[in-house]
Amino acid sequence: LPQFNFSLCLCLSLCCSNSQVYEHSFTADYIICSLETPETWILNPPEVRNAHLQYAGWGPRGQQLIFIFENNIYYRATVDNRSIRLVSTGKEGVIFNGLSDWLYEAEIFKSHIAHWWSPDGARLAYATINDTLVPKMEIPMFTGSVYPTARQYHYPKAGEENPIISLYVVNLNGPLHTVEMRRPEDQRIGEYYVTMVKWATSTKLAVNWLNRAQNISILTLCVATTGVCTKVYESEGWLHRQNEEPLFSKDGLRLFFTRAIPQGGRGKFFHISMSISQPNSSTDTLQSITSGDWDVTQVLAYDEDSQLIYFLSTEDDPKRRHLYSADTVGTFNRRCLSCDFTDSCGYVSGFFCPSMDYFLLICKGRHLFVSILLVLTTTGIQYVRDIELNLNLRRTVNSMQMPKVEYREINIEDYSILLNFKTVLNLNACFLKKTLSRTLSLRDGTPGSQSVSEQFHIDWASVLVSSFGVIAVRFDGRGSGFQGTNLLHKVQRRLGMFEEKDQLDALSILMQEPYIDKTRIGAFGQVYGGYITSLLLSSEDSILKCAAVLSPITDFALYGMFCVCVSLIKTNGGSLSLGLNTDYFLKIITRNRLIAILFLKSNLCIAMTGNTGI
Repeated sequence: LPQFNFSLCLCLSLCCSNSQVYEHSFTADYIICSLETPETWILNPPEVRNAHLQYAGWGPRGQQLIFIFENNIYYRATVDNRSIRLVSTGKEGVIFNGLSDWLYEAEIFKSHIAHWWSPDGARLAYATINDTLVPKMEIPMFTGSVYPTARQYHYPKAGEENPIISLYVVNLNGPLHTVEMRRPEDQRIGEYYVTMVKWATSTKLAVNWLNRAQNISILTLCVATTGVCTKVYESEGWLHRQNEEPLFSKDGLRLFFTRAIPQGGRGKFFHISMSISQPNSSTDTLQSITSGDWDVTQVLAYDEDSQLIYFLSTEDDPKRRHLYSADTVGTFNRRCLSCDFTDSCGYVSGFFCPSMDYFLLICKGRHLFVSILLVLTTTGIQYVRDIELNLNLRRTVNSMQMPKVEYREINIEDYSILLNFKTVLNLNACFLKKTLSRTLSLRDGTPGSQSVSEQFHIDWASVLVSSFGVIAVRFDGRGSGFQGTNLLHKVQRRLGMFEEKDQLDALSILMQEPYIDKTRIGAFGQVYGGYITSLLLSSEDSILKCAAVLSPITDFALYGMFCVCVSLIKTNGGSLSLGLNTDYFLKIITRNRLIAILFLKSNLCIAMTGNTGI
C-alpha cells in the first residue's frame, strides 16, 4: 500500500510504495505530489531513472528534503532545486551513510534512520557505518529455481570485528562544509558504539558513546562547527540506559537525563539529574532532582515558565507507572498528577503540547487506553475533556471470558520475586469440582526487562487461559529491571544461573496451591527466554514435564555482538563458556522430558523426548 509523508508547509507530500529489507529498512519509489496543484515530481538522483531509494524525508524548514540512494545522501533545498550529493563514500552492503547497517538497525538505533536534522534545518548530522572488516553471514534465498541463491550480510559475533561508526555534521547553508564529531579521548573506550544522537540547539548536539564491553558510557555535548565533544556525564555500569535521549531547555543550557544513583541497601536507582551550563564557561553544575528506592522510567517534558520537570516513575510500585512533576529549583518538591485522574489505572503515559499548556494522560492499564485532556495551571492541573474512552472496545472485551490477573510477591533470602499469573475467573470453583489446572511458565524478557506490570495486553497466554483453563505465570526475579541495580546485576557474567533458580523456587511455592496440577507443568521461552527455559528443563531439580522454545540462544559466541552478554567477549583466544551443549540435550532425554525447538519464520520443529529416544 502507498504511504504518505507531508511536508512542514502542508503543501506537498511524498508518496511511496516500498519493498522490505530488514525489520525497519526498505527500498521504495517516491513521487512528490502537490496538494495545491496537479503537479507531481518523480524523485530520482541526478542522471538516474526509476531509482529505488533507501530513504526520503522532509526537513524541518519549508520544502527541504533529503533522500538516500546507494548509501549516499542527496539534498534539495526545495522540490524545484537540483539535488546535491552530500556524501559519496557509500558502498552497497558495506559503507552506510545516513542509514543503519544490520547491527545498528536491529540492536542499537532500532531504526534504519541514522541521520538527524538540526532544529532550524541549517545542518544535518549523519552517521557513516563501515562494515568492511565485519565477517559475513550467508542466507539461502529461495526464488523458485531448483537451487537457492546465497545472500550475504555483515554479522558481527562475539570477539569478531565490529562496524566502525563515525559521526559527521554537514552545513546546508552556502558551500557544503562537513565536520567530524570527535569522540572523547579516553583509553577505556577503545572500540565503541554511538548509541544516541540528539540536537540540543542549532549548533550543539548530544552524543552518547559506549565501549564495546558496554560498561562505560560517556554522554557528550558536541559543537557542530568544530567537532569538539565535551563530556557531560560518565557512567560505569552494566545495562545503563545508553539509548535514552536527554531533554534540553530551549537555550540548551539545561540538560535533563537519568542516571543510576545509590539509594541504600537495594543498590542504585535511576533518577533525574540536571546539568546546568553557564554561558562562556567550561564548568557545569550537576544536581539530582529526584531520589528514592524507585526508578524514573521516562522524562517527558520541561516547562520553562514554571521550571517544572514532568516524568513517569515506579514510585507507587515497580509494576506501575504514574505521571509526576518536580520542581527544578528550591527543594525539588514533586507531586503525582495521575493518581487522582486515573481511577484504578496503575499504568499511564503522557504527551505534552509544545506550548506546555495542555497534556494528554493515557491509561494503559485495565481501562483500555482511555485518553484524557488536561490543562496545566499555576496551581496544578484541571480536567478539560475525554479524548477517547474506547467504549466499543471495552464492551467487546467485557463480553468475553477474559482471564483474571493476580499479582504476588515471594520473599526469598534477601530479595523478592514478583510474579503475575493469569487464571480463569474462579479458581475456587474449579477446585471444588476437583478440576486441577495445568500451569505454563512464560519467559520472554532479557536482563533489565520487566515481565510483571499492570499494563494491559492480550496475548497467547490470554487465549490459553480463557479457552483451555491453563494458568499462565510470569516472573521478575534476579536480573529484572526497575527493582534496583543490586537485583539487576546479580546475573552479570552469570547469565541463566540465578534466573533458573528463581523460577524453580517460585514454581515450587506455587505448586503448594490446591488447584494446580503438579503433574502438568510446562514452560515456554523465546530468544534469551528460550535459553532460560532450556536450562529449566535440563535441571536435576526441574519440575517441568515439557517445554517449547522459540529461536533460543544456544551459544552466545554465535549471537549478535550487541547483546547483553558482551561483557563476556572472547579475549586472547579464549571462548565464551555460556550456552547449551550436547550434554544438555542428553539430560533432557534421560530424564524423560519433552522439548520442542521452534525456529522463527520457518516450519522446522525439532522435538526431543526420552520416551522415543529421538
